[in-house]
Amino acid sequence: MSNPKVKVTMENGGEYTIELYPEFAPATAANFLKLVNSKFYDGLTFHRVVDNFMAQGGDPDGTGCGGSAETIMGEFASNGFTQNKLSHSRGVISMARSMNKNSASSQFFICYGDCSFLDGDYAAFGKVIEGMEVVDGFCGVERTFNSMGEYAEPKEPLRIKEMIEIK
Repeated sequence: MSNPKVKVTMENGGEYTIELYPEFAPATAANFLKLVNSKFYDGLTFHRVVDNFMAQGGDPDGTGCGGSAETIMGEFASNGFTQNKLSHSRGVISMARSMNKNSASSQFFICYGDCSFLDGDYAAFGKVIEGMEVVDGFCGVERTFNSMGEYAEPKEPLRIKEMIEIK
């Protein structure tokens, strides 16, 4: 059986495909797919884009503080979950969370390069397998400084038009 795949279409027409790896983070992959299939992500934005680090989206508030109704257990080593061996490398998608290790809900991020310093502390659960140039393009938009002092907040929304599971 093949791994689930999700096609992401951005408002500007760009597309990329994510392959999910439930063998590393089963509850995380299932939660993401449930949100995709319920159309949760349609219309949401990437609110944080940090050069050479990652692009973060999936917040219904668009602020970095919101999420879906449910939270999930953090599937990573520092939370006692040892089967997640997926390293945070270029194109890998992982769940964002607060300081609470079990606070992930809908926010996710896509790594631009080697982010292996996140391994063991964040639940990596998939990878962009086609169209990474679209995600790279997020770094070309004009941004302002966010509340953390990062040059990361897009001036114009980077909006997800639609996410669909590829059957």
